[in-house]
Amino acid sequence: MLPRSLNRREFIRTSAALAGTALLSPLAFSTSDPTAKRTAVDQVPLGRTGIRLSRLGMGTGVDGGKVQVALGKENFVRVIRHAYDQGITSFDTSDNYATVSWVGDAIKGLPREKLFVQTKISGQPSDPLAAIDAERKKLNTDYIDSVLIHSQIVAGWTGMDTWKRIMDGFDEAKARKWIRAKGVSCHNLPALRDATASSFNEVHLVRVNPQGKYVDGPGGRGYTATETNPVDPVLTQIKSMHAKGRGVIGMKLIGNGLFTDPADRDKAIRFAMACKDIDAVIIGFKNTAEVDEAIQRINRALAG
Repeated sequence: MLPRSLNRREFIRTSAALAGTALLSPLAFSTSDPTAKRTAVDQVPLGRTGIRLSRLGMGTGVDGGKVQVALGKENFVRVIRHAYDQGITSFDTSDNYATVSWVGDAIKGLPREKLFVQTKISGQPSDPLAAIDAERKKLNTDYIDSVLIHSQIVAGWTGMDTWKRIMDGFDEAKARKWIRAKGVSCHNLPALRDATASSFNEVHLVRVNPQGKYVDGPGGRGYTATETNPVDPVLTQIKSMHAKGRGVIGMKLIGNGLFTDPADRDKAIRFAMACKDIDAVIIGFKNTAEVDEAIQRINRALAG
């Protein structure tokens, strides 16, 4: 029975309007066609963090940023702006990359709410809050979407007091809304396993490619071009991370630049796009042609 204040004609008109609104809403549109074409620049969820980012992101620290620094600031900014114009909204840097301040200048004036900015904190700063605040200033932003402990290689690190102090600092930064999510980038398998087991981590930046170049192995940092490690142990950790609702971002897809053969790049990208437990990926670019190529390869991989 209709409320007395709403006659039948008004009810029909109101219902039709609501139905039209539902059809036009982004949520209704995105869920109505599960076979919709996927692309490199789709906005995808980062685990259960509540954050969205472009499926493909740009890394700015090839060889510690030396490759990008060699471009000069003007050309570096041009590459970032080109990436943004193509739909890439995710940018990864670190406190020890020579490019971090350039990233801040490059994103100045872009809609902040549309960007995903990730940085990393190296070593064990005496004041982790101050270190994170310094990154905010370098990046010209009030908040950073994701901040990671950088290049972790210490087995058992999550149970050590020295690292608990760092993690407490990250927690405080999140409570202050300086960061939206926290996590770690690991550079060997024991540290990666500890990261998966720890509830501290919300985001994981993981080295992954099917050729096993610069992929996390049993010891060291895995930074020698001749080293090859099996990728299956890393995939096991990635699957567990994803099952726990963590955000998983793949890196070193191009083997730290080793994959000069296009067939190798294509193989690595298809591998990552086929892994349902990887939310997004970052690739370090040094020119606009590399940006365009990566987008095209990912689009082809997603098309099947």
